[in-house]
Amino acid sequence: MAKDPTPPFRKIEIPQPPHPDKRQQPLPDHRPKSVDDDPDAPARIRAILASPSYTLAEQDLHFLDRDEARGVRLQLEYLKPETLLQEHGVDDTIVVYGSTRIVEPAAAQRNVKALRHALERDPRDAVLIRKLAAAERILAKSRFYEIAREFGHLVGRSTDDTGVRSKLTIVTGGGPGIMEAVNRGAFDAGAKSVGLNINLPHEQYPNPYITPDLCFRFHYFALRKMHFLKRAKALVAFPGGFGTIDELFEVLTLVQTRKIKPVPVVLVGEEYWRRVVDFDFLADEGVIDAEDRGLFWFAETAEDIWSSILRWYEMSDAPQGPKG
Repeated sequence: MAKDPTPPFRKIEIPQPPHPDKRQQPLPDHRPKSVDDDPDAPARIRAILASPSYTLAEQDLHFLDRDEARGVRLQLEYLKPETLLQEHGVDDTIVVYGSTRIVEPAAAQRNVKALRHALERDPRDAVLIRKLAAAERILAKSRFYEIAREFGHLVGRSTDDTGVRSKLTIVTGGGPGIMEAVNRGAFDAGAKSVGLNINLPHEQYPNPYITPDLCFRFHYFALRKMHFLKRAKALVAFPGGFGTIDELFEVLTLVQTRKIKPVPVVLVGEEYWRRVVDFDFLADEGVIDAEDRGLFWFAETAEDIWSSILRWYEMSDAPQGPKG
C-alpha cells in the first residue's frame, strides 16, 4: 500500500504578539560614559551634542539653507502648498494679478492730501512734485480697487446650476493693493480665498482678508508662479508694474506655446494696457501671430470680467468651466 505523500499536519506554536508600545522587560538605560571611567568624557559628549552635524537634517535650518540643499527646498516649496490646498479642497481657481500700489480710494486720497500739504511748505521741491503727480495717478486708478473687490465678491458668491456655492476659489499674490481688494471681496461674500505671498528682503505682510489656512509664503518666484497656474480656470490682470507684467506674459507665453491648456485671460482697463503694450504693433511686426492677439481680451467692470469668463467657457471645448 502506497504511503500518503502529504506530511501529517503539525500545529506550529507562535509566541504572543508583542505589545505595540510597551516591553515586558525594559531595555537597559543608556547613560553617557561615566566620569569615573573617563573624566573628560562629559565634556566630549557635550561637544558632540552641540555640533551641527548631530542635528537632525530636518531640523538643521543652516544645512537646509545651503546651495547643495536647493533641490530639497524646491521640493518642499512645491509639496507644502500642494498638500494643504488638496486638504482644503481647492481644485479650481481664478487667479488675479495687479499692483500692490493701487490702494483703496480713501487711502489714495489721504496720500495725495499729505503730499499737497508737504508741497505747500516747499513748492519747489522736485521730488515732492514727482511724488504728488504719481500719487494723483494712483488716486485716478484707485477705482480699480473697487472693481477688484466687487469681482472677488462676484466669484465668492457664485453658485452652480443647482444653486450650490461654486467651488471656484480666488487666488492672489497675497499682498496689498489690487490683491487685497480681490481677497477682500471674497471675504465679504463669506468665501475662502488663497494668498501666495513671496519672501522679499523687505517685509511684505499678507493682506488681512486671506483665509488664514490658505496663505503661503514662497522663497522661489518659479514655484509661486507654478502654484498660481496649476489649478487656474481663468486669469485676470489689473493694472500693475513689473511683477504683474511678468506674470501676465508668462501666462500668455505658456498658452501661446500650449505648454498649458488655454484659459480665459482678461486685462482690466483697456486704456492702461494699450499704453503699456502695443499688442497690435507686435502682430503687425510679425513677432507674434494674428491669432495670438486672441489669447486675451479687455474688460472694464467686475460684471464684464465675470460674464466674459463664463461666455468663454460656453464657446470653448474646455471642460469643467466655471458656473455662473
